[in-house]
Amino acid sequence: MSIQNDAILPVMKFHTTEFYPCSYLPSKLARSQIVLPDHLIDAPIYAQLIKIGFRRSGNFVYRPNCEQCEACVPVRIIVDRFSSNRAQRRAWRQHQHLVATHHKLHYHPDHYRLYRRYQVKRHANGGMDYDSRDQYCNFLLQSNVDSRLITFHENDQLRMISIVDQLPDGLSSVYTFYDPDVSNASFGTFNILWQIEQCRIKKLPFLYLGYWIGESRKMSYKANFQPLQSLQDGQWQTFNNPSLQNNPIDCPT
Repeated sequence: MSIQNDAILPVMKFHTTEFYPCSYLPSKLARSQIVLPDHLIDAPIYAQLIKIGFRRSGNFVYRPNCEQCEACVPVRIIVDRFSSNRAQRRAWRQHQHLVATHHKLHYHPDHYRLYRRYQVKRHANGGMDYDSRDQYCNFLLQSNVDSRLITFHENDQLRMISIVDQLPDGLSSVYTFYDPDVSNASFGTFNILWQIEQCRIKKLPFLYLGYWIGESRKMSYKANFQPLQSLQDGQWQTFNNPSLQNNPIDCPT
C-alpha cells in the first residue's frame, strides 16, 4: 500500500508484517506496519512520520497495526508546560551529579555489557535479555537520522546510556538502559527529566516518548510526566489518565 501525508513526505510504500507475540501484552498477537521507502529516511522525513505515530528501531521505521487492538498510543511531553512532581524533583536532586557526555553512535564493549546486565536484571524473559552483539548494534547503533549516544558517569563509573534522536520540533527518546545493581536509584526518571531539560536548552517544544500502553507496567510510567499529549484519531490531544499518575515504576522508554 502507499499513502501521501503532505507535500514534505514523498509517496511511501508500506509492508505489514505477519502476526507475532506482543512484547507488552503477552495474551495478544501484534503486527507492525513498516515503511519501505525508495530511499533512506532522513531526519526531515522521519520528523513527519513520528507526528503520525511511527517510531524508529535501528533503520526500521514502523507503527503498530494490530487488528482489534489500539493499546499502543503515541505520546509526547509538552516541554514548556511540564512541571515536575515531588518524586521527580527528588530523582533530579539524587542524580544531578551524573556527568553526561554526548557521542556519535558507536560500539563499546562496556556499553554492551551494561545493556546485557540491564536486560537480564530488569527485563528477564522479555526477548532481549540474550541479545547478541549484532542484535544490540542493529537495535541501537543504526540510524539514518540525527542520533546521539549519551553516557552518564558517576565518579568515572558508567551508570547509564541513552539513545536520543534530534528532530526539528523536539527530541525523541529512543532507548535508555542503566546499571540495575545500584540500590534505590531513579535513573529512568532522571533520564527523562534530563531530556526535558535538553529540549528546553535547545528550545524544542516536544519530547517524544514512543508508545504508552495502559495495560503494560513497563510503559505506564510515562503518564507521570504531565502535561502529556497523545495521538488520537490522527490528532495530538491532551492526554489525561489520572489513575496512572504518580506511578512509582522507574523504567526507561
